[in-house]
Amino acid sequence: MSQSSFKPTLSLFDGTMVVAGSMIGSGIFIVSADIMRYTGSAGWLIAVWVITGFMTLTAALSYGELSGMFPKAGGQYVYLKEAYNPLMGFLYGWSFFAVIQTATIAAVGVAFSKFLAYLVPELGNTYFLFNIGPLNIYAGQLVAISIIILLTYVNSRGVKEGKFIQTIFTSTKLLALFGLIIFGFLLVKESFWAENWQNAFQARQIERDASGAFVTGGGWTNIGGTVLLGGIAAAMVGSIFSSDSWNNVTFIAGEMKNPKRNIGLSLLLGTMIVTIIYILANLMYLNVLPLNELAFPTDDRVAIAAANKIFPSFGTYVIAFLIMISTFGCNNGLILAGARVYYTMAKDGLFFKKAGTLNKNNVPAWALWLQCVFASAWSLSGQYGQLLDMISFVVVGFYMLTIAGIFILRKKRPDAERPYKAFGYPVLPIIYIIMGMSFCILLIIFKPEYTWPGLIITLAGIPIYYFVRSSRKTMAES
Repeated sequence: MSQSSFKPTLSLFDGTMVVAGSMIGSGIFIVSADIMRYTGSAGWLIAVWVITGFMTLTAALSYGELSGMFPKAGGQYVYLKEAYNPLMGFLYGWSFFAVIQTATIAAVGVAFSKFLAYLVPELGNTYFLFNIGPLNIYAGQLVAISIIILLTYVNSRGVKEGKFIQTIFTSTKLLALFGLIIFGFLLVKESFWAENWQNAFQARQIERDASGAFVTGGGWTNIGGTVLLGGIAAAMVGSIFSSDSWNNVTFIAGEMKNPKRNIGLSLLLGTMIVTIIYILANLMYLNVLPLNELAFPTDDRVAIAAANKIFPSFGTYVIAFLIMISTFGCNNGLILAGARVYYTMAKDGLFFKKAGTLNKNNVPAWALWLQCVFASAWSLSGQYGQLLDMISFVVVGFYMLTIAGIFILRKKRPDAERPYKAFGYPVLPIIYIIMGMSFCILLIIFKPEYTWPGLIITLAGIPIYYFVRSSRKTMAES
């Protein structure tokens, strides 16, 4: 027999672990190479991470007000629906289900298998198994699907089980990352710190071939002006992806103890911890690697290149195991939180009806398994990576709309209870909107291929929304 409501069992510490654990996946171990190729200097590498961290913290502080006003499952979907209209909320929920959450789960699962392959090569993404029509199936894809199924099953057993995994794995990877950072400064045999910080803000880019791809080991070209701005925007695609999913805790508000207080605090604490770790990790990279090696490590695995400088004989295995822990915990947080959005949409009549039911363990098991099916399909497609690069535009767009919703709701509902008010209002929210708009405009100008796929996916939700509403109306009349 299904239950009618969520059971509040998650503490402030649990919420903070969800925020930090959902943010830290594989990105911090990889994307700094691409950022370096776009910006070419130590100063601009750190600047990209600082800008991203500032935007993330500002958004998290702003979301605290919304989470206090609407302390229930669904998070950003609810905020957009209440500030604007049901269509806006649906477009976010549709994009979230179609690619933002499901493709992220797939990408993190495949990242787990990539690093597992260092220990067991036969389980990697290059180990071909068989064909299903036009699809080539590799062992790594099946590993990813197995992880997604396992974590979906664990979370279908109850929120306490998911909470236990989140706490253990997030605590482990936070300690491991801090350890790697400390060892990177204390144990490295040769420091490149002074060399890398010469001409720290002389922006450069690696030369490109006719197709626009960076030439491995190519020469550097000095850049400035609009080219630099375009490079920063393109570089931030990676840092924003690495810092995303911080808002997942808002989706599980119905299971948080004292959500009016603890959602906002967990957003602040979780994003602050991760921002500090990300900046320190990149400072460590600059200490142990010369800029050329930072820009072109094997398969962009910056952390492995760094670890081999710190632990020459076994660095690859240390980092492979660390990233396996990181991605496993990250996917648990994503899977735990994502189904709550579909649950709330179903309650509003905008998603499959069964997604709006809870099982005997007080969790939306049907929604969890539907999410599992779509994430597994993305794992087999091999296209999740390209889509994730291309949805940063849409993700930041929805963040801007949500933060703008604070201004709208203060006019629409001036007397509504606000246990927590957005820190720095109206200055910090306005700064975020300006920075987010600048990022999106620069991508439109300099990297249009990073914008249109996400827009198409989002806008495809408009006819679906009206079809769902029409079908619902027809059923009600009959």
